[in-house]
Amino acid sequence: MSSRKVRLGIVGFGAQGSSYAKFIADGLVTNIEVTAIADTDPAKREAIAAAYPDVAVFDDYVTMLESGVVEAVVTTVPHYLHPQMGIQALERGIHVLLEKPAGVYTKQVKELNGFAKTKPELTFAIMFNQRNNPLYRRLKEIVDAGEIGAIRRTNWIITTWWRPQGYYDQSEWRATWGGEGGGVLVNQAPHQLDLWQWICGVPKSVFAKAAFGFRRNIAVEDEVTALVDYGDGATGVFVTATHDIAGTDRFEILGDAGKIVVEDSKTAVVTRLNRPEREISEGMGMDDVRRMFRGDFNPADFYTQETLEFDSVWGGQHSGVLENFAANILDGTPLLAPGTDGIIGVRLANAIHLSAWTGKEVPLDFDEDEYLAELNKRIADEGKFPQRS
Repeated sequence: MSSRKVRLGIVGFGAQGSSYAKFIADGLVTNIEVTAIADTDPAKREAIAAAYPDVAVFDDYVTMLESGVVEAVVTTVPHYLHPQMGIQALERGIHVLLEKPAGVYTKQVKELNGFAKTKPELTFAIMFNQRNNPLYRRLKEIVDAGEIGAIRRTNWIITTWWRPQGYYDQSEWRATWGGEGGGVLVNQAPHQLDLWQWICGVPKSVFAKAAFGFRRNIAVEDEVTALVDYGDGATGVFVTATHDIAGTDRFEILGDAGKIVVEDSKTAVVTRLNRPEREISEGMGMDDVRRMFRGDFNPADFYTQETLEFDSVWGGQHSGVLENFAANILDGTPLLAPGTDGIIGVRLANAIHLSAWTGKEVPLDFDEDEYLAELNKRIADEGKFPQRS
């Protein structure tokens, strides 16, 4: 194991960028040293200089990339900028850790992924810190090992994103099509969109209803219900919102040989059937059914249950992704979240938007030009930001 530390530059010193600098300064990431931070805001540059006097401060990230001070960067900037900044860093031989999401629309993320493939010697990762959550890592192992059988249905209600109107009013770009690229799907819920597909698989199509400015004075979505089709009769439902002050986080995965129920992303109950559900059904006569209806039912005859609970220290998941990113640079340790995986969640969010806009079921291999045209219509209606290509 290398004792050398990766020289990291942080692009943007907002909530995430400042948190990452503190995690590293506090020793939560042992194989990284922050050598530079870039921000366009003079006040933030003053704050950086005061808090980290030994760190080089830049007002332009390209200048930082070309300074020779950094060998890797993490981007904590508005979503539209992630692909552009990723390409510009890779062009200069700099390793890249993108903040989520990888971008706003698949066309720009594909360009980034395609360029990254031309630089196989460089590390390209994305900050899907929930993939470093020990609970979700264990659940993926269980599903991948076939312990609950083939997935028949999934449901995730994730409405713990309550945001007051003042949150949206704090800046001109927030909750706009041209500045942020969407609402809850691109800001709050990308981690769940990634985990849902990481654990359960990528669906074939989606039909969605979304409400835009439903309970907040914003242009983008603050309420979403999406129904996905995995094929072979298996379906999934994803519900998210930013106006539920007593929000719910409940994730269910039903298989033909078991079930997983996750509450608050902290505790999971895993049910494993003694035999596949269809075998139980076909082997049960009406006398058995009557006894069950009368309550003469011993669950142990049919299934076992295990409760999983893992401690997750604040900052530990993000720090773990940072450390894993550096370890890949230093000694080739496999990435928890390869950067090319970022397109998976962006693609599903785009498909949900497109379905909600058109009122149609949308395949996951939807027409990217149609999506971009619909997005640009909404950007034009706002009249604040340039349209995208």
